[in-house]
Amino acid sequence: MNRRINRETIRNISSTTVLIALPVILFFGSFMIGRYPVSPLDVMLAIVSVFVPMETNLDPTIYTVVWDIRLPRIIAAMIVGAALSISGASFQGTFQNPLVSPDILGVSSGAGFGAAIAILFSFSMAMIQTTAFLFGLLAVFLTYFLSKRFKSNTILMMVLGGIAIAALFSALISCIKYLADPDSKLPEIVYWLMGSLSAVESSSILMIAGPVLVGFTTLLLVGWRINVLSMSDDEARSLGINTEKMRLLIIFCCTLLTAAAVSISGIIGWVGLVIPHAARMLVGPDHRKLLPASISLGATFLLLVDDVCRTATSIEIPLGILTAIIGAPFFVYLLQKGYEGWS
Repeated sequence: MNRRINRETIRNISSTTVLIALPVILFFGSFMIGRYPVSPLDVMLAIVSVFVPMETNLDPTIYTVVWDIRLPRIIAAMIVGAALSISGASFQGTFQNPLVSPDILGVSSGAGFGAAIAILFSFSMAMIQTTAFLFGLLAVFLTYFLSKRFKSNTILMMVLGGIAIAALFSALISCIKYLADPDSKLPEIVYWLMGSLSAVESSSILMIAGPVLVGFTTLLLVGWRINVLSMSDDEARSLGINTEKMRLLIIFCCTLLTAAAVSISGIIGWVGLVIPHAARMLVGPDHRKLLPASISLGATFLLLVDDVCRTATSIEIPLGILTAIIGAPFFVYLLQKGYEGWS
């Protein structure tokens, strides 16, 4: 018995160490790679010298690369990966379905339509991101409104409503692409829809900071309630949980996070579906541990993918392509293995 407890304790400590160390190591490592390589010492000096008055002989270009180009992109990649992952984990528990992803309620398609309209009318990047965010929220509102029109199973109707709304906005995106100038606007719309962080600036991160902070904080605080929602509604009500209000709160927070992520990165698939399963294999199904683990793994995964996208070839690879290439085989591996960590 004691040996089993010791093994479990060692496993928990090891998992926690890995989940903390991975994003921290990759965060600093990402500053060093790119078309303009920067040494580890120069990265440290460029960061520390901003906060601590000290004399350095660094080239001003290094400060520009570290602070103006790579730092916003690194932070954005970690935020987007973490937001999609924690949203996927929360939705999978709330809807009691391991195949649910953050875009199940149509938020990605809605955001994509908003961005496509903004690009068609030559809006600024800030307006493209804002429009994408607002249309993402609108899509989920329409999904929720549609589900409330039916008196049957709320969860089923919400999922089906999300499929219908997503299909509608996908069709509208196709209309925008058909109307767009094939020489200028159409390539820009298609590239945005494939996902990229090449246009991210500090202002982009500040724009989504509020929704992201609200979403992360709330979901982490209600993690144990998601455990209860993973059971039947009758069991949840017997434990004093108002299932409808709690489910609505979780949907609202996940929508904020997903819409904020998609608004600055475009549509990136598979992260919110696969990463929660990887986290569940590492820490188990308890959402009090699963949600922080999903944040860590999601941030690490998307930052690693973004590093590969911007350095692998002379032309930057869209994020959505690489996440699908990696995510789909990994998901097949989970299915083949016979996944047992869901319950």
